[in-house]
Amino acid sequence: MRNLTMLTDLYQLTMMYGYQKCGMRNERAVFDMFYRRNTDVTQYAIMAGLEQLIDYIKNLRFDEDALTYLESLNLFDDEFIQSLRDFRFTGDIYAVPEGTIVFPGEPLIRVSAPIFEAQLIETALLNIINHQTLIATKASRVVQAAQGGSILEFGLRRAQGPDAGIYGARAAIIGGCDATSNVFTGEMFDIPLRGTHAHSWVMSFPTELDAFRAYAKFFPDSCLLLVDTYDTLKSGMPNAITVFNELRAAGHEPAGIRLDSGDLAYLSREARRMLDEAGFPNAKVCASGDLDEYLIQDLKLQGARIDIWGVGTKLITSSDCPALGGVYKLSAELHDGRYIPKIKISENPAKITNPGVKMLYRIYDEYGMAVADLIALDHETFNENEPLTLFDPVDTWKTMTLTRYSMKKLLVPIFVEGKLVYESPTLSEIRKYSKNDLLTFWDQYKRLTNPHRYKVDLSDELWMLKHSMLKNTTATK
Repeated sequence: MRNLTMLTDLYQLTMMYGYQKCGMRNERAVFDMFYRRNTDVTQYAIMAGLEQLIDYIKNLRFDEDALTYLESLNLFDDEFIQSLRDFRFTGDIYAVPEGTIVFPGEPLIRVSAPIFEAQLIETALLNIINHQTLIATKASRVVQAAQGGSILEFGLRRAQGPDAGIYGARAAIIGGCDATSNVFTGEMFDIPLRGTHAHSWVMSFPTELDAFRAYAKFFPDSCLLLVDTYDTLKSGMPNAITVFNELRAAGHEPAGIRLDSGDLAYLSREARRMLDEAGFPNAKVCASGDLDEYLIQDLKLQGARIDIWGVGTKLITSSDCPALGGVYKLSAELHDGRYIPKIKISENPAKITNPGVKMLYRIYDEYGMAVADLIALDHETFNENEPLTLFDPVDTWKTMTLTRYSMKKLLVPIFVEGKLVYESPTLSEIRKYSKNDLLTFWDQYKRLTNPHRYKVDLSDELWMLKHSMLKNTTATK
């Protein structure tokens, strides 16, 4: 894997330099990574990117070229440069596994390390997790809209650069896509590849029928023809059916047709009718062309007969929500053998952080359905044989008491004292896990518009700590 150690903001390095000069570099600190609610699109998210974060941490090294460059900035002394030459990550990282459904304000990653180390990794950690979580979430919404239809990720040419295309395709698989057109990602992560041909293929031959026959000759067992280059119903479909009959006569069955323009609801219904009447009920109708979850939902409501959806630009760029809004905030520091909670205060209530070293729990009812998440201090314990009362952290009069429930810790150890203790699942295993995790949530939390707010509560102890710190901080101003 690439060494991404220099993938950081300058102020991380200047703060590290300051910590060293102040004699603070080995003071242990705890940081939380979480995302804030920024639009209704991110009511829930799909955690993704952990495998790449692990690779980043494993390969943290300042090589000689990097050190030479940093020396040339004339910002740092020789002692600091030498400390970077010896840099290794020695801390602990806990994280929510990839594919898990998560919500705003929840700690997705907890870093406990010397502040010199914890500060450096902020930028790359946010870059990796923010991007893949965003795309996995968008893909999940698209998959939901298709209601069982197959989703193919077609976004490489519209992604914001090679990395966004490569790792966005990976994240799209976690979110539920079945395959990608991205050959590089397919090779890297053993992802199924799908693709047909472009309009240029058809235009390169004397006639549309010649183009279809040539394609069928080379790919007789996976022949899916793009039928809208000239006229979908008067030319494309009749020519495709002619070639499909020739394929069948030669002992092959066609894969189907693709629509890329026009009224997809009407054209797909007519294409389906023509295929069925011609004796090809198993041939698939694939559609592409600036699709997203909202258009797919509308097309389904209009009776579109589309089996496979190729989604590109609006998925790989998450066009309606281009940034997740994940942040990385200090929550505690170790002094004299115990962690001292830290809190960030803002005039914007949404930016006030939750202090202390925390654990995230998911609470399920007796039927295995998720009913709430609970953020608690890490030392707290809970007895599932006793009633559990939850309350809204803002509207505290809203309470819910559970008597038959189970709890699951969502943060799991990834690195302990700098050593990797976590075995990453395969991408197909993550995809399956994510699909099953989504099934544990009621539909009202997954609506594409105006989703019901899922309960994310604070434990009594954490709520009291937070408000005590808020009160004391306000009193000392």
